[in-house]
Amino acid sequence: MNFTELAHTHKGLFEQFMIEAVSFRSQTHLEEAMRYSLEAGGKRLRPLILFAVLEAFRKPVEPAYYYGAALEMIHTYSLIHDDLPAMDDDDLRRGKPTNHIKYSEATAILAGDALLTKAFELMTRGDASAETKVMLIKELAKASGHEGMVGGQQADMDGEFANLTVEELESIHARKTGQLIHFAFLAGGTLAEASVETVTDLEEMAYTLGVAYQIRDDILDVQGTEEELGKRTGADAKLGKSTYPALLGLEQANALLTEKLEKALALNRRIKQREETYEEELLSSFIESLAL
Repeated sequence: MNFTELAHTHKGLFEQFMIEAVSFRSQTHLEEAMRYSLEAGGKRLRPLILFAVLEAFRKPVEPAYYYGAALEMIHTYSLIHDDLPAMDDDDLRRGKPTNHIKYSEATAILAGDALLTKAFELMTRGDASAETKVMLIKELAKASGHEGMVGGQQADMDGEFANLTVEELESIHARKTGQLIHFAFLAGGTLAEASVETVTDLEEMAYTLGVAYQIRDDILDVQGTEEELGKRTGADAKLGKSTYPALLGLEQANALLTEKLEKALALNRRIKQREETYEEELLSSFIESLAL
């Protein structure tokens, strides 16, 4: 099985599971706004990575839908808040009006808040041991909080119209983009009961791919189309953000992307050498799909 086949098998079922987790119980627009952004589509990259790691170790995927839904809800809440006028001020997300355009700024803020808190409710469910759940809740909180995604977002805003180095830029995006990807790999390896050495390799792969994913996003913001991205292109330049193409030029940014992807593939091969039953193709096909 490759990553595309995995997505075909699980994406629809997972999305149905996730949407149904937000039930209509109040007499307000809150659940509608929550579902609106969850239903806007997207690659579901982070939960699918978690599922791919489990599948690669030949472990059942469906019981992990709770943890994948929690991860995707946190990612979606971050997008709702990122799009607000006080932050990136976007009116288009995944090809649809952003949450605050569809509803209101206040409702968008509350929808994001509700998705964040719903995520941690879902993390208490599933059939993992209580010890594993507590460990994963702790790691998800770190990945999404001031040490991770939220802190990376603040650092990204602080870096607007500043002359950042490539190292500083990588540090920002290792938190802003990379930490939720890191959690997907870590959770997958933990739930699969992989060895300490293998989980360490998965974490290093996650860091490398988190940076690679941001490099790719920066390149597409320059040379991609609105249809490809599902949002306005050229937004980074408008906001005065440091990006890999701006710092390195497109040619070197593409070369750095290739370097990161090759490192991730090497780590994946090393896991295969250690774990004979590990299905290397699942993650290698995903890594290769990030090449431009």
